Amino acid sequence: DTHFQDEDDIHLLQHIYQAKSNEATMKTSVAILATAILSTASAFTVRQQHQLHPSSASSRLSSPLFMAEDGEEKAAPLVSGEQLEMLMTDWDTPLVVDAYATWCGPCLLMAPEFEEAAKELKGKVRFAKLDTDKDEQMAARLNIMGLPTLLFLDQYKAKEGEEPNPDARAVLKGKIEGALRKDNIKELCEFYFFDGPEPKAF
Repeated sequence: DTHFQDEDDIHLLQHIYQAKSNEATMKTSVAILATAILSTASAFTVRQQHQLHPSSASSRLSSPLFMAEDGEEKAAPLVSGEQLEMLMTDWDTPLVVDAYATWCGPCLLMAPEFEEAAKELKGKVRFAKLDTDKDEQMAARLNIMGLPTLLFLDQYKAKEGEEPNPDARAVLKGKIEGALRKDNIKELCEFYFFDGPEPKAF
């Protein structure tokens, strides 16, 4: 059975992941995911050429990448960096991304908790997993420094009186480093996406 420490759930044995990116990658990151501070949130863009066609959204869950090894559909599927960009063009529901690595102990501890949260919030919040070793450029662009890292993303909307950013597609509502229980993940979703109460310390 998975075991979590009482007071250290959010900071279990964090491993520092230093993303490898050269100057050209960083320049691309600025152009593609230009950030703008929106109070406590950061808006970032996705590449215009990756438009999500209606058929893509309806068929992506049948892709082998979104299936478990035993063929069972995953509520929190593994996605590539390109697929993540596509997900960020479709905002019927908010999105939570688990940036992880297969060698990361806390990541493995949280994996079943993340999957269960995804099952219980299915249809209300989307969940996806990004392997930071396989998609180092995307991890660098998302500024992933510790593992696991949870990103809480929602559709970008300009505030009243603010000039809209025509390139912005998503807003980062929250970023949490460290392994969390299922209930903690659900509480954060309610807080960031549905005006729920601010969670107490985990």
